Amino acid sequence: MQNVREVVENLYWVGANDHRTHLFENIHPIPEGVSYNSYLLLDEKTVLFDTVDWSVCQQFLDNIEYVLDGRPLDYMIINHMEPDHAACLNEVLLRHPETTVISTEKGFYFMTQFNFQVEKKLQVATGDTFSSGKHNFAFVEIPMVHWPEPMVTLDTTNGVLFSADAFGSFKALDGKLFADEVDWDRDWLEPGRRYYTNIVGKYGPHVQAVLKVAADLPIKVICPLHGLVWRKDLGYILDKYDKWSSYTPEKVGVMISYASMYGHTEEVAQLLASEIVKRGETELSVFDVSNTHKSYLISEAFRLSHLVLACPTYNLGVYPPMKEFIADMQALNLQNRTFGLIENGTWAPSSGALMREMIDEMREMYYVDAEATIVSALNHNTRPDIEAMADAIVESMRKQK
Repeated sequence: MQNVREVVENLYWVGANDHRTHLFENIHPIPEGVSYNSYLLLDEKTVLFDTVDWSVCQQFLDNIEYVLDGRPLDYMIINHMEPDHAACLNEVLLRHPETTVISTEKGFYFMTQFNFQVEKKLQVATGDTFSSGKHNFAFVEIPMVHWPEPMVTLDTTNGVLFSADAFGSFKALDGKLFADEVDWDRDWLEPGRRYYTNIVGKYGPHVQAVLKVAADLPIKVICPLHGLVWRKDLGYILDKYDKWSSYTPEKVGVMISYASMYGHTEEVAQLLASEIVKRGETELSVFDVSNTHKSYLISEAFRLSHLVLACPTYNLGVYPPMKEFIADMQALNLQNRTFGLIENGTWAPSSGALMREMIDEMREMYYVDAEATIVSALNHNTRPDIEAMADAIVESMRKQK
């Protein structure tokens, strides 16, 4: 059964939704699924924009044939060679040997690495143009967003931007295609942020460069390879990407992340949360790093301005789930955050200094003027240290507002 939707006149979404895959890239949980987007233009020549993941290939192929309705497929533009978008390239060419594939030099090179057999090729680069009849296209390479080879394709006739992985999101479409058909803030902001921060977050400077290029383009519609199509309020999603890619917090607030073996460090984290709220600051979240997937932790770390890490000492080191969280922040290039550190230990507590060493390897990281050491469990001697940390965090937050 075919499932397609018209994006603009003569341009159709021919992708598919996936609720069967549990881990995106076999790492990130996607409890609400994900969409793999592909688009098909019916012009004097027909043009397919990217393919989909192998898991939804049959639905995708059915959608293509339904829209083509017996017409040949003249061109296939591959903006991004990652397998969740290009896996079905050979299957399309088997059914449509008449098709000419359009991609970048690096894109064609990657095709050979994935053992794709492409006979009819048209190699393009930034500044090149192409016409399918009534529609004219311009190509812009966007290296390291988030692979070396992607490009975006702009239909200069109607302002549709085929944006590769930029402006994408986790979460299946389930019948809705456009961002203006949903409550994006309520239902899509978190999966959109979690997608960006974990998949593209490391490459903020490259995204900033793309945003500068986009500012000069006559874009009216954004068609990403995952998630919803943007046809209204483009400034909203562009502003979000500007913040995320410049490592600017969305909100002045505090994220308290704790690791706790027997509950004592958790008790400290919960006390700190209460003390901060008592002081009038309610933009606050609390996470147990041992049972929260790192992709959610990273998303929240990009959202808020202040991060508190509360951690026991483990084998004279940082408790492993906390160490992994900090390592992910390093790997994804998080910057411009203010930290509070709480260490715990029954003997030789050292996790605070070790966490600081890891944080100091990152750029533009700061600390509130308070730290706390807990020896085994919270008591009347150490409670004032937690209250002092709450004071320091609240003071720092208010200076940033």
